[in-house]
Amino acid sequence: MVEAKAPRRPRVLRHPAQVVALGFAAAVAVGTALLWLPPARRGEGSATFVEALFTAVSALCVTGHVVVDTREHWSSLGLVVILALAQVGGFGIMTSASLLGVFASRRLGLRSRMLTATESRGFDLGDVRTVLLGVVRVSVVVELVTAVLLTLRLLVGYDRPVASALWEGVFLAVSSFNNAGFALRSGSMTDFVSDPWMCLPVVGASFLGALGFPVLLELRKQFRAPKLWSLHTKLTLATTIPLLVVGTFFLTVNEWRNPATLGHLDWWARPLAGLFQAAATRSSGFNSIDVTQMNGGSWLVMDVLMFIGGGSASTAGGIKVTTFALLAVAVLAEFRGEPTVTLFHRKVADRVVRQALTVALASLGVVVVATTVLVEMTGAPLDQVVFEVVSSFATVGLSSGLLLQLPDTGQVVLALLMFLGRIGPITLGAALALRERTRLYEYPEGRPIIG
Repeated sequence: MVEAKAPRRPRVLRHPAQVVALGFAAAVAVGTALLWLPPARRGEGSATFVEALFTAVSALCVTGHVVVDTREHWSSLGLVVILALAQVGGFGIMTSASLLGVFASRRLGLRSRMLTATESRGFDLGDVRTVLLGVVRVSVVVELVTAVLLTLRLLVGYDRPVASALWEGVFLAVSSFNNAGFALRSGSMTDFVSDPWMCLPVVGASFLGALGFPVLLELRKQFRAPKLWSLHTKLTLATTIPLLVVGTFFLTVNEWRNPATLGHLDWWARPLAGLFQAAATRSSGFNSIDVTQMNGGSWLVMDVLMFIGGGSASTAGGIKVTTFALLAVAVLAEFRGEPTVTLFHRKVADRVVRQALTVALASLGVVVVATTVLVEMTGAPLDQVVFEVVSSFATVGLSSGLLLQLPDTGQVVLALLMFLGRIGPITLGAALALRERTRLYEYPEGRPIIG
């Protein structure tokens, strides 16, 4: 008697990272279809397909790039769809990245799994339910607190009607924590550039969203015991905070006398605007000053900050701060002639450094190719194109002013960049971890000339 063979799973769904990519693609399709409906747009007719596609990708990938005025172009239905896409995108990013970590840990050997469990310190990588409920709790608490603060400020400081203040407060809170960058005003946050009661809650929510769920969960459990924090948490905080401080200092100093950005503000408001823009550059994509009028040096520093991005398993984009920090420490170890890379009294495995290098170089390659395509397509200045490309790939959403001048094909290129940037580092990192294998033999060592 011949036994019936179990049906084989489709090859395309065997890899968890592929499931994440297909899930995001399906969500983009649904969002595009909803925004393409005539009721989603103010006035008669419907939005164009490119407008609907670009906005859906931007919202789901929590970027904040816009090709039309958000409040004037989209109806209440359209705004609800955008807000829902941003919430789903932020939740899906933290959840999928965390779950991919679970899948990767299950594919490791016994020794690696024991080390992973030790480094987790209370975060049960095997409990999927813990991940899902934890992400929901963190999202709800941060967004609720931020919404209350913003709504009260709009009621007290700007005499807004209750319904209007509540709607804008909730919209900004969800957009901030998910680092989506969508606002209900044409100038984003420029109306509140000198108002710390509006700017600081947005900065705080964006900062927490950019840390990542594993870090937030660990801080909640062991906030007063930093010695017990995992290597990931220590590395994320030790990189994120200095980058925010350095970015704030440089942007404030470099734009201090620029009358088009900080120069017209009171002296006490300039550091606030510098802090807001440095934090927004990390991924949220809001702007409280006119980014198109900033100095070239500021654009270059913002390119670097955007490319680095935020924490792993967070709503931020970029190659992630841990990737950048590992590469920086590896370079420092090589300069010192050290045989291994060590961080916080822990040895970093060579394969982890190779994974970080692969993610960084692959991301840089995507940016270079897209920049070349858009330069040839538009003939725009290189600094403008680079800023636009890095902002899209890092899912930041800041614009140098070139976005609205691009043809439909150029906007589609940026939409593809946003999609790749949103799922690329996650899927690539997981694929590298899950495809790890041991070779039973070694080739003779060779030494090519370097440098």
